[in-house]
Amino acid sequence: QVQLVESGGGLVQAGDSLRLSCAASRLTVSQYGMGWFRQAPGKDREFVAAISRLGVTTAYADSVKGRFTISRDNAKNTLYLQMNDLKPEDTAVYYCAAKYYTSPASGQVDHWGRGTQVTVSS
Repeated sequence: QVQLVESGGGLVQAGDSLRLSCAASRLTVSQYGMGWFRQAPGKDREFVAAISRLGVTTAYADSVKGRFTISRDNAKNTLYLQMNDLKPEDTAVYYCAAKYYTSPASGQVDHWGRGTQVTVSS
């Protein structure tokens, strides 16, 4: 059974940084476009960032451009999200997503992680 396990969330203050990780098992990440989504309380899940299979192409939501960086290490079967200058509106559960051979940005995803909570206090 494929597993995507997120880690690295926590409670931080506005302006701080966090690095999320997503470790994949029973899945060869080099065959998947990978991405991050988030869901705040009372809101729909939204796209945050995506990266192509070999890491050549990235895409970001406007709300995080210039502050978040998505990366991957296919040798370690791991996806990352570096989040800088965090804002209270970034508070959400962050989910890792994988889509076979294409980008998961549309939300059409083959596999989801269970999420990690990020809370940013003002």
